Amino acid sequence: MTDTAVYAAGAVCWRLIEGKMHVLVIHRTVHGDVTIPKGKVDPGETLPRTAVREIREETGLAVALGVPLGVSKYPLTNGRNKIVHYWAAEISPEAIQRSTFLPNREVAALEWVTIKRARSYLSYPADVEIIDAFSGLVDNGVTSTFALIAFRHGKAKPPSSWDGPDHTRPLTERGVKQAASSADTIAAWHPRRIVTSTATRCVTTVAPLAAITGVEVKRTDAISQDAYESDTADVRAIVGKRVKARKTAVLCSHGPVLPVILREIALATGTTLGSYVSHAADLETGGFSVVHLSATNPSSGIIAIETHTPRV
Repeated sequence: MTDTAVYAAGAVCWRLIEGKMHVLVIHRTVHGDVTIPKGKVDPGETLPRTAVREIREETGLAVALGVPLGVSKYPLTNGRNKIVHYWAAEISPEAIQRSTFLPNREVAALEWVTIKRARSYLSYPADVEIIDAFSGLVDNGVTSTFALIAFRHGKAKPPSSWDGPDHTRPLTERGVKQAASSADTIAAWHPRRIVTSTATRCVTTVAPLAAITGVEVKRTDAISQDAYESDTADVRAIVGKRVKARKTAVLCSHGPVLPVILREIALATGTTLGSYVSHAADLETGGFSVVHLSATNPSSGIIAIETHTPRV
């Protein structure tokens, strides 16, 4: 992000009503328009966290992000550009029941409409383009999704400055900050499982995420660097189990192991291997790649991958 633009984030919230796809639009009070839920990034906030927060504030809905839908860019009256990142977000019946929305100074009303209705109803062409991107997912039958999140541990003390076994190397101060920063962002996808290498640097990295989400951490040597280097790792078994479970999960591991994790995700979903796999695995310490998969159509393979770098 740069200082010359205004950044925002939102989501196309969707649900099936009597078997037909509907998306959520909001009627804004001050502007008198109809738009997709979105809002500006707060200082120090990441785009995924912005999307979740803004949807909660504008609609009263607690959401987990799904597939990225694209970016809209348009000029503001002050000469700066506004850049808005969007995701899809499936809304469960439970989320509807727990909604805290009341008409307010910002949003006068919420309305669930068909995609066809949304195209003619929304006030801005940029919003219609995002709806069209979502419609492409609907046409391909891959709207209901889950994610496998490949997470590289935070910055650890170098081997040269550590006297103990390699797997006991702790995070540096910067690594601790990276772990906390990334955890806050990963929580936007509401992971249901957290699987980590048994190395101290990995276990410590996922601790903030476990605290935020309340998800128990499962430790395993199968994706550890020691096992990888001794040729005893079993990445395929770990990835296969997570793909079959069809629930969003985090796999926290090491630089040398991440390419294997990404490759196994591709193979487990019948996705053609390409340079995108190596790019997604080439993570900075504390960085992560979100691999989106269909929960209802396994033959669709990898739908999208988004890579996030730590803010510290």
